[in-house]
Amino acid sequence: ASAQFQLAVPVAVVFAPGSVPGDLPRPLPFRDVQEMEISVNLRTSITSRYETVYRSTTAQEEAALDVATAREADAALHLLQDASLGTLTVYMVPETSSHLPQGISVYVGKHRSALVRAGGGLAALRTRLQQLMQVMSFTASSIAAALSDRVPDGQLGPDARRHLKSSLGYEITFSLLNPDPKSHAVDWDIEDAVNRYVQPVLDKLSLVANFSVDSQILYYAVLGVTPRFDKESSSFLLSAHSLPHVINPVEARLGSSAASLYPVLNFLLYVPERSHSPLYIQDKDGASVSTNAFHSPRWGGIMVYNVETPASPQTSLPLHVDVDMVRVMEVFLAQLRLLFGLSREELPPEFLLESPGNEGLADWELDRLLWAHTVENIATVSTTLTSLAQLLDKIGNIVIKDDVASEVYRAVTSAQSAMAKLAVGHLHSAFQASKEAVTSSERAFFDPSLLHLLYFPDDQKFAIYIPLFLPMAVPILLSLAKIVREARQRKKEPTKMD
Repeated sequence: ASAQFQLAVPVAVVFAPGSVPGDLPRPLPFRDVQEMEISVNLRTSITSRYETVYRSTTAQEEAALDVATAREADAALHLLQDASLGTLTVYMVPETSSHLPQGISVYVGKHRSALVRAGGGLAALRTRLQQLMQVMSFTASSIAAALSDRVPDGQLGPDARRHLKSSLGYEITFSLLNPDPKSHAVDWDIEDAVNRYVQPVLDKLSLVANFSVDSQILYYAVLGVTPRFDKESSSFLLSAHSLPHVINPVEARLGSSAASLYPVLNFLLYVPERSHSPLYIQDKDGASVSTNAFHSPRWGGIMVYNVETPASPQTSLPLHVDVDMVRVMEVFLAQLRLLFGLSREELPPEFLLESPGNEGLADWELDRLLWAHTVENIATVSTTLTSLAQLLDKIGNIVIKDDVASEVYRAVTSAQSAMAKLAVGHLHSAFQASKEAVTSSERAFFDPSLLHLLYFPDDQKFAIYIPLFLPMAVPILLSLAKIVREARQRKKEPTKMD
């Protein structure tokens, strides 16, 4: 199915006193529109439209900028900004401004604004804006990853298919694997760790999907791969090529995805048995991984948590172990960002990105996720309805009930509404409409009355019923033929007259 997307990004460029370039095309305020074509395939095209408003600062914004640091300015300006999803505000500060550290020209805050040091003319400003758009908004690679099913394999980057597919919900399972409970009595305060570190991130991501979190402890659950002992370091090693073989044996014990309607994200904390301690993970170059963890795309991650060997060999077993949940959650949250495609790309050295803090992701990162998921949802609806139409064409006698037809109409209307909202830069309403379209299209496609096994082609009917009825029809037809012959003979015989 063909699709033409138009993505509009509202951008405001605000000039503080002393930061206005001398070669602006016309006096402030004025508007400018720039369009860029993103090539996906022959039947899918995307046009990114940046609608930029250039203006001077207001008195309130000047007061907000009259602080010591860029972080304080970002917090103060956030209260004055348009909070709409997908919008960006760029504040130009004088070249001599003390907000930005030495050698830093661009500061990206944790909301939807950035501070840019003035310098050069209009061409330099546009270059900076283009770089900022690549960081704070969608990019050709992020949209291509969202439409990975439509993009030829040769045009995709190595990480394009690593991100989680868009879904209405996700289930997160934290599992503690203790293969040697006789030696280790492991205690982890997972409930407090989830409330303190994970829940703020999920609250931020609640716009994207619904999340459920559970945890479990599995005893005598081994990795299924025998680590190699290294004499030099007196430790056990898991090489990079053996890591894929770790997941399948462990997954059989998890049991979390068997009855789940949504994708399941698995985060495993593995405490190695005493006979294989300490255990370290190696990368492809043979170096030890600093986090001692690895992640599997669209599945989750595993972290190996080594226990210090007691100094005295007479130490009583099992050894009590209190897990450092801060260190563990740092790794798991980093893996969660990777699963959602929120890894931060390489930036120019003059860029400074503010840490998102306890929320786990910045507002503009949430917008990037919503752009990608909205486009992916619309493409999914198009594919689902196209498959349904092909099914109806294939089976001519299929019956479409009124409720199924209404779901199809609702899916088409919602998808068209989502595309219209994207074209005018209303990201939040576009995403909500795309979710409604996905829900309606899946209800229609998976309706029990449309199960293709309920309907048979004509040739299949003949193949089934002829062997059944032919043996019964032969004596009946012979009897009918005999009756007809006898009737004809009676007509030929002359009628006897008394």
